[in-house]
Amino acid sequence: MTLASPRVSNSKTTVLLFPRKVSSIAFAIGGLTSFVIFASLLLFTYPIGSSVTDYFYRTETTQNVQFHHSIHDPDRNPSPVSSSESPPVLTQDSDDKVLPKGSHDSNDVRLGEETNSGKSSNVSIDEEATQDHVETECDLYHGNWFYDPMGPLYTNNSCPLLTQMQNCQGNGRPDKGYENWRWKPSQCDLPRFDAKKFLELMRGKTLAFIGDSVARNQMESMMCLLWQVETPVNRGNRKMQRWYFRSSSVMIARMWSSWLVHQFNEPFGFATDGVTKLKLDQPDERIIEALPNFDVVVLSSGHWFAKQSVYILNDEIVGGQLWWPDKSKPEKINNVEAFGISVETIIKAMAKHPNYTGLTILRTWSPDHYEGGAWNTGGSCTGKVEPLPPGNLVTNGFTEIMHEKQATGFHRAVADDKLGNRSKKLKLMDITEAFGYRHDGHPGPYRSPDPKKITKRGPDGQPPPQDCLHWCMPGPVDTWNEMVLEIIRRDFEGRQSSPSS
Repeated sequence: MTLASPRVSNSKTTVLLFPRKVSSIAFAIGGLTSFVIFASLLLFTYPIGSSVTDYFYRTETTQNVQFHHSIHDPDRNPSPVSSSESPPVLTQDSDDKVLPKGSHDSNDVRLGEETNSGKSSNVSIDEEATQDHVETECDLYHGNWFYDPMGPLYTNNSCPLLTQMQNCQGNGRPDKGYENWRWKPSQCDLPRFDAKKFLELMRGKTLAFIGDSVARNQMESMMCLLWQVETPVNRGNRKMQRWYFRSSSVMIARMWSSWLVHQFNEPFGFATDGVTKLKLDQPDERIIEALPNFDVVVLSSGHWFAKQSVYILNDEIVGGQLWWPDKSKPEKINNVEAFGISVETIIKAMAKHPNYTGLTILRTWSPDHYEGGAWNTGGSCTGKVEPLPPGNLVTNGFTEIMHEKQATGFHRAVADDKLGNRSKKLKLMDITEAFGYRHDGHPGPYRSPDPKKITKRGPDGQPPPQDCLHWCMPGPVDTWNEMVLEIIRRDFEGRQSSPSS
């Protein structure tokens, strides 16, 4: 009974015990409430699974990657962080920017790597977005060639549209290893050409290759790649080759334009009939007329500037190649300078065209590999069966200067203030250095099916007639179209994700 009721005969005990129980309970409730509030604030600030240090590191890394991407240096090679390594330690570089220790640039940080426990490390949404952007915009033109045992996507027998001169296997070339080398950019992967993806991206659109015989070489490579998934319909004429893919309404076209600028043969000034005249400041009018029909244009030029021609600028004869009748008058422009001017002229004209809003890709100078002389003075690429090793690129002065003038002409055009946002639709596909290593990819003496053709040097050491300019098919030229597909993907998908599109 004493325990069942507070009203016990021992009132002293009642008075002493009851207040103690009330104060204890109140104290416990207050402490629990404080703990819950504190814990809630802590969890809100630092989610479960991350420490204060982790939170700081993720925040700083995200800010750092975003900042460095704006000054991305494409010439730097990545320094991958192995998944077995411990998390990077923050340090400072010379510019007082926070960088993970051991990384070459913040672009090199591999976000989202697995830790030693096999679980993905903490990556914020901003970091993932930044990572995707870095990979999407990585430099395609610095890297290395690697041997791919999978081989090419087509053979010389599975593509009916193949110029005999580039049909190296059909012409009896004994080795095939040159078909298996693929290009690997330093900072990302260049996917194998996906014909179905290309046709879907280009649905209802036209891609035109405009330029010289190397442009034809690239167009035929594109056609061979696409032919493996669909047989196109020939809708061409004498003015323009055109191939139509019914499933996607995609058109592939090719226009011949040796110099990309206006050319004529009629007499002009002291330049008589019989020699080609080039107006360096006037684009090829056939290109300008056809532009509204195109959505993507790939330009190729340069090698015809080694041929005889007269250069006209501001309606004045300023120079010539293999032509200058009056030696008492100095030439103002040589063929190298003329090439640079022609590039600037055509790029500006295309960008300013009122009815053309397409993507323009200028593929840079395609290097030749005539060793020991020029194409007509005993130069040769006979016996080259694999790429040059990394770092062993042989300097070719003419290739370097032509590439420099071409790039300069392109950048001058892009820098024109009158272009505005149109300059974003101009792309320089800089293949020159990478393809300088591919001396093995040319037809060489295997440019004809003639069984009696000479393929080896004679007793006097002279090489047989050969082609060290164009490219075997399949072969390195297919990589150009892998790059074209990647450039198109970036442009089209970039526009779809843009708020202003």
